[in-house]
Amino acid sequence: MARVTVVGAGVVGLSCAVRLLEGGHRVDVLARELPLETTSHVAAAIWYPYLAEPRERVLGWGGRTFEVLADLAATTPEAGVRLLPGTEVLTGASPDPWWAGVVTGFGREPLLPAGYADGWGFTTPVADMPVYLTWLRRRVADLGGTVTRLTLSELPVGSDVVVNCSGLGARHLAADGSVVPVRGQVVVVEQFGLSRWWLDEGGPTYVIPREHEIIVGGTEQRGAWEPQPDPATADAIMARALRLVPELGGARVIGHRVGLRPARPSVRLERESRSSRDVVHCYGHGGSGLTLSQGCAGEVAELVAELMTGSRTRLTTGSAG
Repeated sequence: MARVTVVGAGVVGLSCAVRLLEGGHRVDVLARELPLETTSHVAAAIWYPYLAEPRERVLGWGGRTFEVLADLAATTPEAGVRLLPGTEVLTGASPDPWWAGVVTGFGREPLLPAGYADGWGFTTPVADMPVYLTWLRRRVADLGGTVTRLTLSELPVGSDVVVNCSGLGARHLAADGSVVPVRGQVVVVEQFGLSRWWLDEGGPTYVIPREHEIIVGGTEQRGAWEPQPDPATADAIMARALRLVPELGGARVIGHRVGLRPARPSVRLERESRSSRDVVHCYGHGGSGLTLSQGCAGEVAELVAELMTGSRTRLTTGSAG
């Protein structure tokens, strides 16, 4: 088994760490931001492919993640994942989305809010991210791994494999300027009994219920780095969301949050051999960190296993010579 360093403690990094630990590897997670400080913590966290390419790989990773999250919802309530029904609305007629075959109960919605011409409903996993991230971190610890805060100037050395889940940090750690922030701002309101999510991708506008709060979003500001919430943007988000859920007008606002999604023309999941170490890159998930996390973690584990098999083969061949 390998000694693996995972860089990044968001939902992708922690998912990779858990999968590698389950495979018997020794795993240490290093991150500038601990799990509850990451962009993953801000995410509304509904299973829904968003700002991630290429479609064929996203569909595979997303399908596997859906299975894992659905199982957690059924068997592990402490993970903070639930299967919830909801509706996506559109201003014009549209064909079924390319990922429709993955979700449960997909079908057209006959009753829509005023101003919308088409829409569909389905049931999908929704994660309460503070709870889910805490559960993943606990799994890392229970399996013998570690999570340590550390600001890195380069990918670390000293382990057999580095798994790079650094998100926006890949701009520096992997010298990848194609990774750009897509700023997302949300409003957090008190839970008033909402049990169904709503989405209008055109805004993007979404209303995602958690057990004790509701996440109302959002924005898609490519190239924006501002980490502080903007009051005017918050007002605009709430105005759009009222079209979907009028009851929000009476809900008490309890917080504002901003996250910088790590977008890239395509998700980078591949291995790279360097002179000092082997690296498996896994970043550029855009707004689909939760949606792709478990599927990508499985592929990362496979790549690490291949690297270790190759290393053993090289050692055996070398000793025979």
